[in-house]
Amino acid sequence: MTLKIAFCASSVPSAQEAETRLTARYGSAPEESADVIVALGGDGFMLATLHRTQALPAPVYGMNRGTVGFLMNTYGEDDLLDRLADAEVALINPLEMRATCADGTQHMALAINEVSMLRQGPQAAKLRISVDGRLRMEELVCDGALVSTPAGSTAYNYSAHGPILPIRSDVLALTAIAPFRPRRWRGALLPKTAVVRIDVQEPDKRPVMADADSRSVRDVITVEIRSAPEIEHRILFDPGHGLEERLIQEQFV
Repeated sequence: MTLKIAFCASSVPSAQEAETRLTARYGSAPEESADVIVALGGDGFMLATLHRTQALPAPVYGMNRGTVGFLMNTYGEDDLLDRLADAEVALINPLEMRATCADGTQHMALAINEVSMLRQGPQAAKLRISVDGRLRMEELVCDGALVSTPAGSTAYNYSAHGPILPIRSDVLALTAIAPFRPRRWRGALLPKTAVVRIDVQEPDKRPVMADADSRSVRDVITVEIRSAPEIEHRILFDPGHGLEERLIQEQFV
């Protein structure tokens, strides 16, 4: 049986040119009927593709036409069919963000990497953190805080000095961004089943925005974050270069 591939590409010229060449060589099926979706771009485009194709049965195999490409495989045209046949699958559950804004509106979004809360203005945010309905921190003064999945732990979480999490670990990372009080708070590791609630203190004076994989909501007063195990993303990687190996390797760079 011929493998039905759906190609998609980011707007950068190198990705567009690659899509043209690969489509001419292998053909391109509609995503709804494809056996595999091949995404050409960088990590941001991979996240967008995973969100866009969430309801489709085909897994996503990325080839790097961007910059970092942590979620992507190296680019190559000649042996694509063999690479797809041999690829390893990584299963990822996203986070669900439910944000309530100062005007009473509510917003829901999913995040494969992390949900972050960030100060909107010049003054530090004041956040109150509860886990599973129990108050854990009365006041965190900071530039923000985030909750990260294992898949996203090498992204913004790692830049904020959060821990790298093994891909199969049933753990989430709660990490402060530039904490002022408690000074140098190192964050927390939480079970994957935890429900994190973050309330904004003094929201008029210290406004805060919430962000789920670059989908932003301004002037939030409360955000609840939980894992969504009922949603499963499937990402394909070349053998020996899967997400678990990359997460381990990143710790020794």
